[in-house]
Formats: sequence, structure tokens, C-alpha cells
Amino acid sequence: MEAVTAADPGLPEQPDGPAPEPRSVRRSLASIVLGFELFIVLLASLTIFGLSPAPFGDDGIPRWWALVGGGVLLVGLLAIMALLRYEGAYVAGWVLQGILLATGFLNPAMFFVGALFGGMWWYAMVAGARIDRQRKESA
Repeated sequence: MEAVTAADPGLPEQPDGPAPEPRSVRRSLASIVLGFELFIVLLASLTIFGLSPAPFGDDGIPRWWALVGGGVLLVGLLAIMALLRYEGAYVAGWVLQGILLATGFLNPAMFFVGALFGGMWWYAMVAGARIDRQRKESA
């Protein structure tokens, strides 16, 4: 058996310099909440499209706008997930939580879902920032 060394051509070279900073807990929790929210928004838009006649129908907004609105929210959620390295993404996350809560006017069950995800987002922001602060102080 041969000993494996760092000079072995089969192993990647270790970079010189400090190790990368660990990922923020706040960022990790935010991406988890937004990831779950993706599925909920998809299912909610399909539900509103298929089951909610008002305000959609002959005299109101065309039913397919529920799918368009859901698609816009999905793109927004994906964009925020990709931009979580920037502080502004967290503000945009709060805006999307408000929009999700406002979908309760289209389907009243979404008030509950929006409040639930708003609470999860709040917890991710508060607990994540606290844990990151404690990590930084202990380092």
C-alpha cells in the first residue's frame, strides 16, 4: 500500500491562505424557508387557478392570471434565493412574504399559509442573525 500525499497528482492541491468563512446560518435558514415556499406557491397558484371562481371568471380577471401571478412569485423566490449573499435580498424576502400573505384575498386559506411562512421567515431572520452573532463573538 502506498501512502497518499498532497503531492500525489490524483489529489487536488490545497489552496494557500485562510480557509473560507463558514456560510451564514441566517442565509442557510432563509434559503430553506424560500425553498419550501417555492412548492407552496406552485401548489397555491394551481389551486387558485382550478378552484377559485371569484374574482376569476367571465366578468372578472381571466383564470390563467392565477398561473401568471404564481409564476412571477416563483421567479421572485428563485431570484431572492440566488441573491441571499446581498443584504437587499432579505428586504425583498420580506416584501415577498407580504405578497404571499396578500394572496389570501384570492383564496382565504392563503392568509394562514402566508402567516405561517411569514413567521418562519421572521424566525429565520432573528435566530439566524443571533447564531451568526454568537459564532462571530466566539471566534
